[in-house]
Amino acid sequence: MSIEALKARIPDFAKDVRLNLSSLAGDESLGQQTKWGLLLAVAISTRNAEVASAIGAEAAGQLSPEAAQAARAAASIMAMNNVYYRFVHLASNKEYGTLPAKLRMNVIGNPGVPKTDFELWSLAVSAINGCGMCIDAHEKVLREHGVEAVTVQTAVRYAAILQSVAVAIEAGDAEAQALEQAA
Repeated sequence: MSIEALKARIPDFAKDVRLNLSSLAGDESLGQQTKWGLLLAVAISTRNAEVASAIGAEAAGQLSPEAAQAARAAASIMAMNNVYYRFVHLASNKEYGTLPAKLRMNVIGNPGVPKTDFELWSLAVSAINGCGMCIDAHEKVLREHGVEAVTVQTAVRYAAILQSVAVAIEAGDAEAQALEQAA
């Protein structure tokens, strides 16, 4: 499946989502590896197989095997870290923040791509997963490495758009199923 096929799957009630998805393909504000690694990591994080498959197919022609692996690693390591650190952040008992996490996350130190790419991808995934502690940590590293606020905002915009694509497709499928059952 391609992004074009994915756009065709977005119901009419989500026309704005379709238009936003269209804008991503032509957006040249990020370098190719940064953009496609970001899209792949975020698509995986939507937990929608159709979105992940379509973006994965498009990204395959744009990313080196190492960069694709790093994007997948960002999605998977943040799936773990976002749950853990969101808990630490939200728990009333602050003792949890003093305990060692005991989570292996070596890929963060050696992702196989430039640190700024991996951090940007991790931040966008953390935005989808709603972990403020991780968002702050990755944003801080990015800013220390000279990444501008507009680039951080772009990454989160990409995450928002792909998450809305996943939701719109799922809502459209649910609506179609309900109509089919009612008939």
